[in-house]
Amino acid sequence: MEEKKGKNIGFNIIKNDPMDGHKGFGKGVLTLDNVSPVIIDVDAGEAAVEVGAMHARSAVEKGIKFLPDRNEVPDAKSYWVVWVTIDRKEEGPYYAGVTACEMTVNREIRRGYKSLPEHVNRLDKSIKRHIIVDHMDEKSKNILADFLKKHDSGMWERSGEKLKTDLLAN
Repeated sequence: MEEKKGKNIGFNIIKNDPMDGHKGFGKGVLTLDNVSPVIIDVDAGEAAVEVGAMHARSAVEKGIKFLPDRNEVPDAKSYWVVWVTIDRKEEGPYYAGVTACEMTVNREIRRGYKSLPEHVNRLDKSIKRHIIVDHMDEKSKNILADFLKKHDSGMWERSGEKLKTDLLAN
């Protein structure tokens, strides 16, 4: 079995509120501190936190020119970028916002498809504690559900019913 390169990076865990104690400008501003991008490789059946995806610099995205029309990228491999926002309640941290965006890549022609406005909007929705995963295919939903369940004991259990229902409804 081949050993994977790189280190296993976990989710961004909640930091102290950067605006705590401030009453003026910027109070209530959304922060990216608690958001982690997860990339799902549909064919491989794997999911991993990929911090580089925050700035479209993940291993999957490097060296790829993304086009807005999926028809211009034949024989592309499917991926999902999932924006996962962690929040904390009295019992502990949980998955507060989880939103998914489709992405395809054809390494041979160094082209891919993704909708940048969709990625930005879904990131914003995740930060605002929305769950948007019902448009994913069943295989990808299962990969994501398994990944989230295994990542940290208790976070899945503390998460809202909408996340569980949308990912586990077959």
